[in-house]
Amino acid sequence: VQLQASGGGLVQAGGSLRLSCAVSGVDFSDYAMGWFRQAPGKERVIVAAIGWSGGSTYYPDSVRGRFTVSRDNAKNMVYLSMNSLKPEDTAVYYCAARQATLPLTVNGIDYWGKGTQVTVSS
Repeated sequence: VQLQASGGGLVQAGGSLRLSCAVSGVDFSDYAMGWFRQAPGKERVIVAAIGWSGGSTYYPDSVRGRFTVSRDNAKNMVYLSMNSLKPEDTAVYYCAARQATLPLTVNGIDYWGKGTQVTVSS
């Protein structure tokens, strides 16, 4: 099983980035997908999740209205569009898969990707 995240980088505050995660080795449409992030010295936290069909999504208050998660089951891809980025969004972003319905928690993930760095400068 592989989850390969990409699209991270350096962006100024107020800017946008789109992360992508390519999934292989599983029946993608059986899995809820999530994006988590971990800043230096902090716990890994969820920033978005999407159900297997794409019909259900979840965002914490910290990103709601700025981040949008989507998936393409035909391409085994999940995306995270991030707008109005803030310096506090700086973290390593991980995609994650769970063979279950939402919600997703850090301790309930079946597979993790390796992460992609997002740095937002002020």
